[in-house]
Amino acid sequence: MRERGSGSLFREKYRDKKTGQLKVCRTWTMKLWVGGKSLKRASETTSRAVANKQLEQWKAHVRQGIYVPDADQTRFEDLATLLLNEYRANDRKSLDRVEDAVDHLKDFFTGCRASAISTDRTLAYVRHRQDETAANATINRELAALKRMFRLGEKAGKIVRRPYIDMLQEHNARTGFFERSEFDAVLAHLPADLRAGFEVAYITGWRVKSEILTRQWVHVDFRSGWLRLEPGETKNDEGRQFPLTPDLRAVLERQRERTIAGEQTTGAIIPCVFHRSGMRIKSFRRAWVTACTKAGIPERIPHDFRRTAVRNLERAGVPRSTAMKMVGHRTESIYRRYAIVDEAMLKEGAAKLQILHDIQQEPATNVVSLAGAKRLRRLRSSSGLRAWQDRTWVKR
Repeated sequence: MRERGSGSLFREKYRDKKTGQLKVCRTWTMKLWVGGKSLKRASETTSRAVANKQLEQWKAHVRQGIYVPDADQTRFEDLATLLLNEYRANDRKSLDRVEDAVDHLKDFFTGCRASAISTDRTLAYVRHRQDETAANATINRELAALKRMFRLGEKAGKIVRRPYIDMLQEHNARTGFFERSEFDAVLAHLPADLRAGFEVAYITGWRVKSEILTRQWVHVDFRSGWLRLEPGETKNDEGRQFPLTPDLRAVLERQRERTIAGEQTTGAIIPCVFHRSGMRIKSFRRAWVTACTKAGIPERIPHDFRRTAVRNLERAGVPRSTAMKMVGHRTESIYRRYAIVDEAMLKEGAAKLQILHDIQQEPATNVVSLAGAKRLRRLRSSSGLRAWQDRTWVKR
């Protein structure tokens, strides 16, 4: 006599559509009662011994509480819907990037059951994308989206397990930045309605599309001297403000005059600081590529302005904590990725080192020369070397 709750194996019967004859399937079907409901699952094997092992595993999952009734029916499309709904519900700023990642994943995984997306299957996807010449960083963003899908599916009770997904090494660290002459060359080839926005990007290092072109006149305080980003408008959701330097103020004042002229012409109020015929600028890629190509630097991207601003702040000797607040970096590790050391900064560092060596080679005495004192003060102020504060230097 079979023990209650032990389940059973049987071969299902079906009627042949052509002959009408009743036939028996060659593969075994498992049957088990779970939560008062009779459930069936195909073993997909003709061996009764193998099917019995699958039945025992199924019962073990039920006893351990890790069995998910809908897991066998969950497909990739269900997980993709969970991910997109979560991003839309939380109004995430990277929704468009995730949508692109999901589109690439759909080309490969559409119709696949979630349980069939294994580590081997994800490696096959990686090879598929590499054959399409996708960069490792791009593939990693897509794999990260796939990982998030499985985490959400686990929380929703739609899958039993997550596959192990290994990320690729990325070798896409960019070192691009603008010298002033290069920026002026690009600026000369940009349309008039884009120049002010990129001038602000060069000074502040803020993100062009999400942080500069979204500014309205309520965010510009000429009296107090601030350009503001409100909490929730930035990538890290923290508010930010940048002091109006003379150059930044001049750019915004010219843009204000242009806006007032446009309002007088159209008779409508223009709330956006940077606009195209009174409308907010949303796309500039073609104009940017054209301007960079004509300027002879086609490899430049708008994000290079962040690296440029950080480098300029480093050159100016602005304290790192202050610079991080101005540009909008939450951690110093991220800031250091943008603090690129170029050839000019290396030469400047070598010159400071030579000043120190010259001072150290002078014979020791209690007499201090005026030239030596000046060099010492310059060295202290530029490099922060306080170890020589109490030493005296001689006149040659």
